[in-house]
Amino acid sequence: MSLRPARPVLTRHSLEGDVLRLWGRDDVLEVSAPLEGVLRLRHAPGARHSTLGFPALPEKRSFAVTHEGHLPLDVTSSEEGWRVSAGGLRLDVDAASGLWSVTDAGGHELARATGLTSDLASELRRSTLSLDAPAGAAYLGFGEKVGPLDKRGMRFTFWNTDHFPHHTDSDPLYASFPLCTVIHEGRAAGLFLDETWRSEVDVANLDDRTLTWRSAGPTMDLYVTAGPSPVTVLERYTALTGRHPMPPLWALGYAQSRWGYENETDVRAVVDGYRSRGIPLDAVYVDVDYLDGYRVFTWDRDRYPDPRGLLSEMLARGVRLVPIVDPGVKADPGYDVYDSGLAGDHFVKTWRGETFVGEVWPKPAVFPDFTRDEVVAWWALHFERWASVGVHGVWNDMNEPSCFDFPGRTSGFESVNASAAKVEGKTLPYDARHGTRRHIEVHNAYALGMNEAARVALSRAHPGRRPFMISRAGYAGLQRYSGMWSGDNSSEWSHLALSLPMLMGMGLSGMALVGADVGGFNGDTTGELLVRWTQTGAFYPVMRNHAVLGSRSQEPWRFGEEVEAAVREAVELRYRLLPTLYSLMREATLTGLPPLRPLALHHADDADAVREDGAFLFGPDMLVAPVLRQGARRRVTYLPAGRWAEVFNLSAGAAVHAGAA
Repeated sequence: MSLRPARPVLTRHSLEGDVLRLWGRDDVLEVSAPLEGVLRLRHAPGARHSTLGFPALPEKRSFAVTHEGHLPLDVTSSEEGWRVSAGGLRLDVDAASGLWSVTDAGGHELARATGLTSDLASELRRSTLSLDAPAGAAYLGFGEKVGPLDKRGMRFTFWNTDHFPHHTDSDPLYASFPLCTVIHEGRAAGLFLDETWRSEVDVANLDDRTLTWRSAGPTMDLYVTAGPSPVTVLERYTALTGRHPMPPLWALGYAQSRWGYENETDVRAVVDGYRSRGIPLDAVYVDVDYLDGYRVFTWDRDRYPDPRGLLSEMLARGVRLVPIVDPGVKADPGYDVYDSGLAGDHFVKTWRGETFVGEVWPKPAVFPDFTRDEVVAWWALHFERWASVGVHGVWNDMNEPSCFDFPGRTSGFESVNASAAKVEGKTLPYDARHGTRRHIEVHNAYALGMNEAARVALSRAHPGRRPFMISRAGYAGLQRYSGMWSGDNSSEWSHLALSLPMLMGMGLSGMALVGADVGGFNGDTTGELLVRWTQTGAFYPVMRNHAVLGSRSQEPWRFGEEVEAAVREAVELRYRLLPTLYSLMREATLTGLPPLRPLALHHADDADAVREDGAFLFGPDMLVAPVLRQGARRRVTYLPAGRWAEVFNLSAGAAVHAGAA
């Protein structure tokens, strides 16, 4: 016997243009088809109690989705519910339960809702949407997350967090990409929950047949994307949210970085060290050491007396300086960035409407409200003036945003109404104000506006030249502006191994231009680990050696001649690969496909390939299986179907092996 609600959940409908609205006593469901093979299902459980215009839902400006327009809907209704056809997909909605299923033209089920609830008493789990998780289905993606490539059986929180040092089981981390590619019986579908609110996902953990999203927001805005291949899913997702602009060639070369290059003498010494030893180098990243009292868009003139001259000198030597930029603005009257931001009302407010003051590297610090267009434009203006001295690339850091402390800070997971200073992690409190919205709603999107401003500024400062940015934090759609690195990893073998599924997951989430700090950021690396990481990093789209202040120096010659020679060989391999990488990045701008790919992207019908996360594809047909264990001199490698030529270090005369039958 099936238990059904005493009264139908959905009873009425209206078709307004190409958007279908269904509603009943409490709930609302809006349906549209933005693209061929994509359905948008915007759920509002308990909408009568959480919205003022019921049954109409508030207009939404997505931080992620840039595609405009909808396909026409073919709608039929009956006593049982509604059937909607559009873009080659079919949606069946059951009026009694309010639940639905999506199938493709061949009758294959792509997604099926099994539960939808609202809990207005819970500030962190206000809305819940559950979907069927078929036995054997793999769940790949979710952006920058720990764990194996297939995230089935895991649980994650989407709340951008400055987590230092993070471990191989740490969650959440710096970025939030609430989407995944589901592969079941060789066919793929995509699920993207476009909600910037703090949210969680249970990937068949508590219930092995259910994937459950929970959000602190009043709606669950889900995009269901058809394959049948993972390639098609990714192409359609990036058609919705945008694709990478083409990076400059130099940004795909090798870079050296360190928190602790304190002055221009250190920078020259690093470049001299590489040039004198014949190791290729295209960029040196400089950390917060260059700033004057941690004031953004300044240079410490004792340490860097002539920034324009130094940048010009480095450019003549074939090296770009890539300075760090943080969002925290020093609250220092007389400092033009602070004064103009205060005059323009550009900073995040407290719940009482005062300028929010905390601390990060500058103390005290205020935080630009990058969720507003006028603030993005203001930041871009200051950025452009600063970059005009010769800065062609930047790394945007601490933009979760990170905030070490603030007056009245509390912690825990009580209701946010219990305290306006309630905070989760090193960031702003839930009730900080971004215009009319609370921080808990827009926190995950904070870095997008910062990166948009940087791209605009660099384009204006250097017309005709391609800007380059990498960001530590982000949300879906970040790829329109910037690449990413995986944050503050550690000099451990486990972190080298972790970088592969993490970067592959980021690639499946639209981020093609990604990397992890070669050698590890936190702690002391060893010569062997540096060599193995450099060999692996030769295939990262962004290849940067980076280390924390106080750790062992990671320039390759610090470890002796044998390590230096091995690193040189790996870096030279990178430069032999540059034409291929450049072409793959061009492909990413057209299709969204990343250079570094999981085997699953091209071998979804192979269950072993789908879950392989110790090897990857560089493009469609070069399989890379790096050494990931200390002391290892060989490893076992899985080969999917096909004929694979063994080309260690791209050498000729290779043996040919048959892949899986």
